[in-house]
This record gives sequence, structure tokens and C-alpha cells, in this order.
Amino acid sequence: MTAISGSAVAVTGAASGIGRALAIELAGRGADLALADRDEAGLAAVAAEIAKAGVRKVTVHRVDVGEADQIAGFAEAANRAHPALNILINNAGVSLLGQFHEIDEAQMEWLFNINFWGTVHATRAFLPQLARQREAHIVNVSSIFGIVAPPGQTAYCAAKFAVRGFSESLRHELAMSGSPVRLSVVHPGGVATNIVRNSRTGVGVSDNTRRAQAIEWFDTAARMTPTAAAHTIIAGIENNRPRILIGRDARLMDLLQRFLPATYWSVLQRRLGRETAQAGKSSR
Repeated sequence: MTAISGSAVAVTGAASGIGRALAIELAGRGADLALADRDEAGLAAVAAEIAKAGVRKVTVHRVDVGEADQIAGFAEAANRAHPALNILINNAGVSLLGQFHEIDEAQMEWLFNINFWGTVHATRAFLPQLARQREAHIVNVSSIFGIVAPPGQTAYCAAKFAVRGFSESLRHELAMSGSPVRLSVVHPGGVATNIVRNSRTGVGVSDNTRRAQAIEWFDTAARMTPTAAAHTIIAGIENNRPRILIGRDARLMDLLQRFLPATYWSVLQRRLGRETAQAGKSSR
């Protein structure tokens, strides 16, 4: 079990969404923080909100997690500012709208550099520091789309499945070596963040209405708040849960994939169709 109070935590993607909620909740529970994001204004706002609530030590770091050298610099600065840093949360992520034939290699590489390689590079950069602590924890945020794979998400699913595989194998390696570092992989379902609203659009997507439709559908389906998601993640850290499923929808999809590994999508498609129809009626 990793105690939150008295810990020092590095969080990527901390300026908004789940990362922002984690920063605020962790500070409220007595943790010092090293917060990273590309959005400097968002980071400053989070740090100011935390400062109002207490005297936790918070450092902010402008970092593009798609750049390995910036992650290395973040790890060095965070470890210097927080010598007892013992928790790393790899939360930063992006999305991409379009089917496989509508996205090009450069766009897929951009997504992988952030969603997968950002996680790998941060884990490698922070691991020596974490391994020196009496107890430590890595949290890698995958997605429910690291367990099930809907159409239109080829790049995102590939990266999030990769995060899952990397995390599970590394967890087993750490346990086998007797390391003090524990590792949890997080699979959020629909959480009300701006990830879809801020997504890039595939170069081959010619229908301008699809972006608006995707945002509308996500806003309808994403029923959990970032704060509720943060509570679940923190409880997972405290209880050393290897897999953290966030939301009833994530738990349902996980069960469907286990029982119907080759045909789960047909069941989900029917369910999603009914929910979309009901949402359309209620909005009129």
C-alpha cells in the first residue's frame, strides 16, 4: 500500500481533465506535486487553486510528453525539487478523429509519441528515482479502448493497448525483481474531459459534421466527472490495484470482452445504438 499523505507525485497532463482533478485531490490529501503539461496557463491555474487550499509544495513544468528530451528534463527537475518523489502518474493523452484510411502516418506517429512513447519515456526517466524509495508507485493511464477496440479508433486503440501490454509486463518484472515500485494501469470509460473536443482530425476526413457529431456523442456518453475518476485512481494507488477500471461502462465493456472476446463489438454496437437513440429523443 502506498500512502498519499507525505508522498511527492509527478503528474503529466495536469492542466485539465483527470490530471487536474488528480492534482487537486492529491494536494488535498497531503501530497507534494510536480505538475507537467504543455498548457502553461492551465498549470498556473491549477497551482493557484491548490495554493488557496493549503501549503503543499507544488512545482509546475512546461513539458511536451511527445518529446523524449523534455521528459528527461522534467524528471531531472522534478527529482531535484522533490527528492522524496515516489509516485508517477502518466496521464497525458490525445485523440485523433478518423478511420485508418483517413489518418496518415505522421498523425499516427504524433499520437503514439504522446500516448505510448510519452508513457514509456517518463517511466524510464523516473524509475531510478522511484526504485530508491521505501515504497513507490507508477500509474499508467490507458483507456477502456485498451481493452475493447471500436471502429474509428485504430491509432488510439493501438497506443492504449500498447500502454496496457507495456504496463502489465513491467509490473511483473518489478515484482519478480523485488522492487519497491508497484504499478497500476488505469482504464477509464466515459469521463467528462475535453479529449474529444481537443482532438485532431484525420487528413482524409472531409465531412465537417463528423467532428461535431463525435463531440456531441462523447458529451452524452461521458457521465463520470474527472473528480470522481481521480477518487477511483487514488483509491487504486492506496490499495495497490494492478488494474483500475473507471466507471460502470468500463466495467461492463471489460466483462463483455472477457466473455465474448471475438464478438463483443456486435453487442456493444446494439447497446450504443439504443443509448444514442434515447439521448436523441431526450434532447428534443
